[in-house]
Amino acid sequence: MGILNVTPDSFSDGGLFFSEKNAIEHALRLVEDGADIIDIGGESTRPGSEPVPVEEEIRRTIPVIKAISKEIKSPISIDTYKAEVARRALDAGASIVNDISGLRFDPDMPKVVSEYKVPVVIMHIKGRPKDMQQNPQYEALIPEIMDYLRVSIRLANKFGISGDKIIIDPGIGFGKTFEHNLEIIKNLKEFTLLGKPIAIGASRKAFIGKILGDAPPSERLEGTAAAVAICIFNGANIVRVHDVKEMARVAKVADAIKSGKI
Repeated sequence: MGILNVTPDSFSDGGLFFSEKNAIEHALRLVEDGADIIDIGGESTRPGSEPVPVEEEIRRTIPVIKAISKEIKSPISIDTYKAEVARRALDAGASIVNDISGLRFDPDMPKVVSEYKVPVVIMHIKGRPKDMQQNPQYEALIPEIMDYLRVSIRLANKFGISGDKIIIDPGIGFGKTFEHNLEIIKNLKEFTLLGKPIAIGASRKAFIGKILGDAPPSERLEGTAAAVAICIFNGANIVRVHDVKEMARVAKVADAIKSGKI
């Protein structure tokens, strides 16, 4: 899953693809580099970020989705927790919803996903992006995340979302300390008990920078590669990444080692 942030303030590449022209060019490049899915977001959900009005999120994302859906065959995912943004994106050519709130922030989101019969990525988050990194605490990290995801899966089922269209994401960096992130990746296999495909987004995250001596996002390629390989080996089915060309190669090797065949 290749990341396309149509934002001025995302933690890693904020502003680089904020113009419609740059965003479209980057999306095409991601597909050329091997992305199976393009994930488009119009609101930064980095720690401490402020929400963006629905109208602005629509203004940023919809023209890009309309343009690239005519150029590529790869499915387009809309990274949003707002039902109206999701609806407009699906009308424009998107075919997956990636909701960081696990269908919790907007009560209309399950209805939209059900109505359009599209896959949905249900993620775990503790708090909101603005406050999620203010001393997050858990009594039992993995069980609590799994319980949250189970509730979201039941919510999806209640609204008629088909079970085979649900993907789970433990939410690296979303209300987690650096140590929490390491624990999630180390124990990712436990999430397979939920019986759903697992998506994970560790790409260029701050915990990688911390391990590498406070390396900035632009210098976290090798660290991301290590995290991606381990995530795949431990059960991840979808890896959400910035550096698609390099991570596609990492995934190919990790898959071969895991399966024991080339």
